[in-house]
Parts: sequence; structure tokens; C-alpha cells
Amino acid sequence: MIQLNPPLPMNTPKGEGFAHFLIDYGPESDLYWTVFITETGEIWTFANRDVRASKNITLGRVAPSKPRGPATPRTAEIAPIAR
Repeated sequence: MIQLNPPLPMNTPKGEGFAHFLIDYGPESDLYWTVFITETGEIWTFANRDVRASKNITLGRVAPSKPRGPATPRTAEIAPIAR
């Protein structure tokens, strides 16, 4: 777990906020961002695939894509149950 200093502004499915922690469980897992949501004060942890860096004109990030909702397993990723 890494405490981010300074916190990073992020767009999440719950709205804009600041990531304060980054959790890395290893090479076979997503990174997880712990974000304090600006509007509500809620604290949520999101998988890397569910967040986006906020707009930053100086760095050329003028229209980052909106993050989709929490990921759901695709049919092809669900292993069949052996009977």
C-alpha cells in the first residue's frame, strides 16, 4: 500500500475525487485506488480499470474518457462448472 502525496485527482463511477492510497496485490491483480469522493465525502476503493485521471490541459489530457461502472465478469471469463 502506498500513500499518495499529494493525492491524485481522479474520475470514478461515483464522481470526482482524490486518490489517497494505491494498493498493489501483485502481478496477477489490478491496482486498487482508494478515492475520497469530493461531493459526498465517501471513501471508495476502485479497480484500476474503473477509474480515469482527471482532465489536465497542461499535460494534454483535455477529454479523458468517463470511467464505466464497476466491472462485471464477461461470459467468456466465467469457467463452466464441472459436473
